[in-house]
Amino acid sequence: MDNFIAHILVVDDDDGIRSLVKQYLNENNFLVTTSDSAENAEKKVEVIKFDLIVLDVMMKGKSGLDFIKDNKSKIDTPIILLTAKGEAEDRVSGLEIGADDYLPKPFEPKELTLRIKNILDKTKKSDQKRIIEFDNIKIDLNKLLIIKNKNEFKINNTEKIILEKMINNPGKTFTRENIGNLIDLDKERSIDVIITRLRKKIETDPKNPKYLQTLRGMGYVLWIE
Repeated sequence: MDNFIAHILVVDDDDGIRSLVKQYLNENNFLVTTSDSAENAEKKVEVIKFDLIVLDVMMKGKSGLDFIKDNKSKIDTPIILLTAKGEAEDRVSGLEIGADDYLPKPFEPKELTLRIKNILDKTKKSDQKRIIEFDNIKIDLNKLLIIKNKNEFKINNTEKIILEKMINNPGKTFTRENIGNLIDLDKERSIDVIITRLRKKIETDPKNPKYLQTLRGMGYVLWIE
């Protein structure tokens, strides 16, 4: 797992558990996105490629087991179930329908972190491009770095999400609305600022972009070969 920064989705309707898990995982160098329901999580997995999902079984609305049934055929993301102490049947059912592991509540955050690391060590993904090089530029999503002319530029989680989507959809135009949905932001001016910031890290001449271009009246596109 050296130099690999995994993006974890934590799904639980308990505010305290979400906060605790997010804080602990952040301290252990994971990127973390949270959802308070299975329904909200479904919207996120449609647009973001997560490395692992931590999923509560018993939630208001759709259960964690129903989330797996409805989405496991669409995504290949490893899933760790969080189950109440007496839910042995749910644990078995979860493993049968596609969960990779389970952890009974209450649990130690340290144990959850170790289980996450073990699964990620076994299931490193190769279907998504995480390192790409073109001309004198290298984008490394694992290390959250852009290297241009031997100069290193850090990228944050928001920039990583946008770049990952664009890299894996080369030549596709993304509207401001598309990008806003990716990063939960609906202010067009703020989206423009993020793109401008990315251009400064990628482009030799940010005012005349060669790679991250604007298509007038349409949106943004990343041209790479």
